[in-house]
Amino acid sequence: MAEVHIIGQIYGATGFPEHSLFCKWGIHTGGAWKILAGEREGQSQVDNPVNHEAAFFAHPIDIHFATKGLQGWPKLHFQVWHQDSFGRNELYGYGFCHVPTSPGQHTIECPTWRPSGTYREQVTQSFLGGGPQLKNPDLIYSSALRCKLTTVAMGTVHLKLGVILRNFDKFGIEC
Repeated sequence: MAEVHIIGQIYGATGFPEHSLFCKWGIHTGGAWKILAGEREGQSQVDNPVNHEAAFFAHPIDIHFATKGLQGWPKLHFQVWHQDSFGRNELYGYGFCHVPTSPGQHTIECPTWRPSGTYREQVTQSFLGGGPQLKNPDLIYSSALRCKLTTVAMGTVHLKLGVILRNFDKFGIEC
């Protein structure tokens, strides 16, 4: 089987309205993909920078796949959360990006968004926090119904990934 090894890190996040952020992440693949080693999902620590506009996570990603074809190429999906001074967590954004198909080192910027909700939900969110969230997190990376959502642009998640491809030519798979 052909193999893909993804090694890197979720470097940080910029452009969010508040500091004290953390990131939940996961990786989605098609049915022909099998994990040989590594974790499919994770969560970074909370970073609360004092003098910086960016949150730095430096959260490692190390996952090794075997596959029979290119269909269902891996996609990384993110949820960026804000933690307030009382320890309450508020969703700040969703985002996803495809893992690069070419081997080598890659720097990726993944834009994020959040559902805007109704006018009443927006007013409630500005006074009480919280806000609308997706009932089905699969909408983050599947385009079926995402086009019907009303969203607000949020910040950007920054990644540094190394992609290693093995045996693609041996199994007749061309990238």
